[in-house]
Amino acid sequence: MRTGKTAGLLAVFMLCAALFSASVVSAADIGLSYANFPPAKTFPCVQMERWKQEVEKRTAGKVQVQTYPGSTLLGAKNTLRGVMQGQADIGCVSLAYHPGVFPLCSAFELPLGFTTSTSASLALWDIYTKYQPKEFKRFKVLTMFTSAPSNIMTKVPVRNLNDLKGLEVRASGILSKILESLGATPVSMPMSATPEALQKGVVKGLFSSFEVLKDLNFAEICRYETETNTAVYPFAIIMNMNSWNSLPDDVKKVLNDLGREQAEWTGKYMDEHVKRSLAWAKDKYSIEMIKMSDADMQAIKDKTLPLIEDWKKKAADKGVDGAAVLSDVEELRVKYEGK
Repeated sequence: MRTGKTAGLLAVFMLCAALFSASVVSAADIGLSYANFPPAKTFPCVQMERWKQEVEKRTAGKVQVQTYPGSTLLGAKNTLRGVMQGQADIGCVSLAYHPGVFPLCSAFELPLGFTTSTSASLALWDIYTKYQPKEFKRFKVLTMFTSAPSNIMTKVPVRNLNDLKGLEVRASGILSKILESLGATPVSMPMSATPEALQKGVVKGLFSSFEVLKDLNFAEICRYETETNTAVYPFAIIMNMNSWNSLPDDVKKVLNDLGREQAEWTGKYMDEHVKRSLAWAKDKYSIEMIKMSDADMQAIKDKTLPLIEDWKKKAADKGVDGAAVLSDVEELRVKYEGK
């Protein structure tokens, strides 16, 4: 009996040791939390899931990434602080939500004439890589990208700048200032409130990128789409520095190698998504695509120039050579849009 009892105790001990060993191995795996604020189906979250899959694949499962879309961990305006404080290891930040915080990279909020998300995303990444701006010194930047260019979607046709005068159009941030400079009446409201505002006539259109025609079904109400290709919205994927510093070198290499690749992938995804959305809207609602005259497009550049000059002054106050940055951005725009 004593021998049997000893053997039983030994078996229990060995089982416990095995379980403890397994827990140690499990604990040795790297778990990272990734917070994102828009709904799961939107492009910032689509790129997040692609990045997660690539990281897990390229580290052979050594790294596991838990994603939190739709502000389930951190919201749009508290992601910056939340990642800094370690509430999430990684977070997606819209630079436009933090005026004055990103004096250099906020250049990409200006009406610089990018026509694709791919060209703007690659240019943004290259500018960050070249300047290594101190505005990100508290974080590890994993990648950057932009939305597609903003355009005008309306219930009534906008064929020229005269049609835009006094027109109530939903916009936010720099887009409101752009509309105002063009003679329109910008109306600020959450995107979620815009469908009702359109139906009630509070606004006659919105200023955003074309994928919302399908994603939010704005094509049902806004049958006229006017190309302006003015501003894009820049995003940065940031990581808590303590989390970054704790990673082994082989994992750091995987994440570094993904930086530019992810920027390009996201831009291409966004551009294709816009094309699909436009095709869908044209097929389902017979939307009309409108291009303004060359004279009107030049007038848009002239009328929005004060916004660029104002940015340069504010950038200079923060020690940023705005003229040099914008010159580099324009060179990159030509380079990537010429491909």
